[in-house]
Amino acid sequence: MPSGCEGCRNVSALGFDFAMAFQPIVQVSNRSVFAHEALVRGPGGEGAMSVLSQVTDQNRYSFDQTCRVKAIEQASELGMKSMLSINFLPNAVYRAEACIRLTLATAKKCAFPAEQIMFEVTESEQSSDLAHLKSIFRDYEQRGFTTAIDDFGAGYAGFDFLVEFVPDIIKIDMALLRGIDVHRERQIVVGGIVRICNELGVRVLAEGVETRAEFDFLRTLGIDLYQGYLLAKPALRALPDVNWSAIGL
Repeated sequence: MPSGCEGCRNVSALGFDFAMAFQPIVQVSNRSVFAHEALVRGPGGEGAMSVLSQVTDQNRYSFDQTCRVKAIEQASELGMKSMLSINFLPNAVYRAEACIRLTLATAKKCAFPAEQIMFEVTESEQSSDLAHLKSIFRDYEQRGFTTAIDDFGAGYAGFDFLVEFVPDIIKIDMALLRGIDVHRERQIVVGGIVRICNELGVRVLAEGVETRAEFDFLRTLGIDLYQGYLLAKPALRALPDVNWSAIGL
């Protein structure tokens, strides 16, 4: 177990560099940007896999910590006023209370409010210790962070995962939403997810929305949070403008 996190601030320790792109998450009920998700990219804007393919068991902890630092530093430099959504790797968190120290120190140094940070974990993340993942979520929630399950519906755990962690937000996987305006089976499944989340007090976010028809149907289900190319593509080291006219706002 690492005794401290300061060494993880040095990107060169990874043996590779990377950059951050930001994509807006919008709240349509008040026509606002709810959050920006920080997405890893190559230094020149190369796709995420060009970076993630270089992550190993040996550098996973350093990579996870460096992602947090880069995301917070760049969000602060860009004057981000919304929530900042950061993906984390549960297998890179040894002890939540220890591994969060650098995140908190970076937020303080950059004068970025810690309560504006949202942590996402993908539902397909094959954590070997679900009790450990639950302890991370509990620690983050107690510290005032917003928590989210990403890619819901794409992984191995499904509703068991949702019930076990009960996050603040779930992000429905884009594969379930593709063409939902004409796909009855997807309409039924997603409608069921929305109803269950409403009962649990969990907010639903539709990610990967690409067409106006998809958006219009999802609105009939009462979904208020959206992310996808229809609204804005990720921008490297920048906060892209939202195309509100694409959804009639």
